[in-house]
Amino acid sequence: MRIRTWTGWVGLAVGALWLAGCSGGGTSEQPKTEPGKAGGAQKAEGVVWAKDKLRITMIAKSDNNPVFPTARKGAEDAAKELSAQTGVQIEIDWRTPPTENAEEQAKRLQQAVNDGTDVALMSLSDAAKVTNAINDAVAKGVPVMTFDSDAPGSKRFAFYGVDDIETGQLVMDELAKVIGEKGNVAILAGNQNAPNLQKRVQGVREAAKKYPGVKILGVFYHVESPQDAAKEVLNAMNANPEINAWAMVGGWPLFTPSLLNLDPNKVKIVAVDCLPEQLPYVEKGIAPVLLAQPTYKWGYDSVKIIADKLLYGKEVPEVTKMQLVRVSKETLKDWAQQLKEWGFDKVDPKYLQ
Repeated sequence: MRIRTWTGWVGLAVGALWLAGCSGGGTSEQPKTEPGKAGGAQKAEGVVWAKDKLRITMIAKSDNNPVFPTARKGAEDAAKELSAQTGVQIEIDWRTPPTENAEEQAKRLQQAVNDGTDVALMSLSDAAKVTNAINDAVAKGVPVMTFDSDAPGSKRFAFYGVDDIETGQLVMDELAKVIGEKGNVAILAGNQNAPNLQKRVQGVREAAKKYPGVKILGVFYHVESPQDAAKEVLNAMNANPEINAWAMVGGWPLFTPSLLNLDPNKVKIVAVDCLPEQLPYVEKGIAPVLLAQPTYKWGYDSVKIIADKLLYGKEVPEVTKMQLVRVSKETLKDWAQQLKEWGFDKVDPKYLQ
């Protein structure tokens, strides 16, 4: 069985990256050199980057959120491939804070600019607190791209990620199916200041209006770590025992086994994300559907976009939409195999049989 995305096959997400589109403002033209030559290094035909190296500073929300190290791996894999293809040595400079802190993200971007980085790739905890730092970086000649969580009001040149309102709507639609369009739903929402998560919550609420039998009991925010998220779920259910369904706009608590004791006959979960640690929740029926973000591609495809713009001088789309992948028991093996191919070493072999 092939894994299906909402707009087609998951492979189309990669193809979308090469479509021409409008480029965001704020970056300066790179000096052009004779094709194939710069600083004595042999480069591939069509490369216009003047330096022998390209340093990409990558600043995600937090190191303790399991989705972001996967994006780092994707970025590093793309950098390795492109280094061999282009003759430009591409380095991923990982400067993600250990925990979520928008002010710290801004400081790390500023320091990276001072240290001579060539471009920044960021997922923002709070766009309002980082936009000035992004604009300052661009003004100093360092272009900035965002992934996962955007800052559309900044001078970043491109964004790669899901449509967040649509994502929230899909979470609610899938949850409505598994609970028979009737139930008491709680929304798990992560960081209250993250613009991407706010939009997903909005999408959940909008979609819930279509189902008269669905009642939204509340929105529950928390620190975006697996342990804090699982604690919030359990506390909410103790305080509100009528909750029988969760619309999770991120899959944070499913990265721990803490909720595997939930009775799938009494509570159902539909969540965003599906990495190896989350597969048992699908197997047990606690989360009959997970909407997987191919988080590896946050890094892999974003680096490809950066290379198109900076190394080849191409116009790139201002927004590239990443497609979600619907994972259920029927597609669990295919998705587990995909994770294995991306290099995830924690995939339980039983899911590959």
